[in-house]
Amino acid sequence: MYTTGAINILVVDDEPSICRLAQKELASSGRLVTTAGTATQAMKLAAKQDFDVIVLDVRLPDGHGLTLLEHFRDRLPDVEVIMITGYSEVGTAVEAMKMGAYDYITKPFSLEKITLVVEKAYQRSRLQKENRILRTSKCAKPESKLIGHSPAIKHVEFLVDKVAGTRAPVLITGESGVGKDVVANAVHARSTCADKQLVVKNCGTFNKDLLRSELFGYRKGAFTGAVDSQDGLLSLANNGSLFLDEVGELSLEVQSMLLRVLETQAYRRVGDTEERKVNIRFLFATNRDLAAEVEAGRFHEALYHRLNIFRIEIPPLRERREDLPALTEFFLGRLYPDRPPYKISQRATHCFMAYHWPGNVRELRNVIERAIILSENDLITVQSLPQDITKCLDENDSGSPFMTLEQSEQKLIERVLNHVGQNRTLAARMLGIGRKTLYRKMCKFNMATLPQRNDT
Repeated sequence: MYTTGAINILVVDDEPSICRLAQKELASSGRLVTTAGTATQAMKLAAKQDFDVIVLDVRLPDGHGLTLLEHFRDRLPDVEVIMITGYSEVGTAVEAMKMGAYDYITKPFSLEKITLVVEKAYQRSRLQKENRILRTSKCAKPESKLIGHSPAIKHVEFLVDKVAGTRAPVLITGESGVGKDVVANAVHARSTCADKQLVVKNCGTFNKDLLRSELFGYRKGAFTGAVDSQDGLLSLANNGSLFLDEVGELSLEVQSMLLRVLETQAYRRVGDTEERKVNIRFLFATNRDLAAEVEAGRFHEALYHRLNIFRIEIPPLRERREDLPALTEFFLGRLYPDRPPYKISQRATHCFMAYHWPGNVRELRNVIERAIILSENDLITVQSLPQDITKCLDENDSGSPFMTLEQSEQKLIERVLNHVGQNRTLAARMLGIGRKTLYRKMCKFNMATLPQRNDT
């Protein structure tokens, strides 16, 4: 979400006394003032730095204020411009208002007057930018709490805490529905830019024909239909975080452009020659094997290595079933909070624990929401669950919520092997048994054919 911060103000006036007054009196802990004495200098500053409000004199030594106003309105659609005029130039000020200026003040002006107009102009600029962000990002406060007590989810929490305070890009991987967006929100919420905006975009929803312009923005006239200049996601995320989900869906052309932004923190809008500097915390997610995509020529190798600086892999729900009770309790309390608290029967709980959850946490949430709708007396039973889940009872001898010792042993071995990447030496060490004993048990459970990682 977009939040307010310091007001960045550009004062353009060829009178040094006006510039000195603005820097001395207008600047405060909540306002940052930059000054320019010429139109050329002002255009150069605006090309390199984002401003919320521009205070612009009508008369400049190297150009007219109206021409510069048109330049700013074309290139900086969210900026509000306040014109400075003399008493004899009120007609020009009115013309400026028709061209899109927010307001005008006449010389000599009081400090109270200009401060009030600047504050009002900033509020309008902020609301315009916030509305633009809300059209491209999630309006509700994103979920950033990691639910679960498994070693796997605790490790994810450890990685989030380690990387959150840095500016390194983060690549979040895992199957569809495991909660990559929650991890991205957690990194942002614990970062130094947590009070700034988090802009979220699923790359799979990009319009392929307008891919570049949606990400980078475009200048008026850059292509057919570009009737006005438009900022892209990079501009909206400046000083905050940008989360690009399903980054593997980007075209190779846009991948190359994105790599340059990661390396230089600078970009150009489509059809623009001016380079813009940004300060963005980049977060990426994908359910694809990007290394395989690189091998297939579908993903830029240099971008892959840049993204893979810090990777957080989220295991599927079937490999961390011990998180199911906590997740179930969370969704039971989160969904329909205005209704009485729900409980889940023992047999329904057993179904949850036995099911393999191919859709992961997202599927669990959807199943629970459906079950709440079908439940009676605030109790979720087997009758309110889909058939794919309830058939797990038929596959078990008695439908008991408990497993035999043999079943528990097999599950534990499977979980530890998955946790250590099939490294049998490490797995045996964690289980407190010898490697040969582990191998005998794997043969017993028909697990000896599983691929193993090099133990050396």
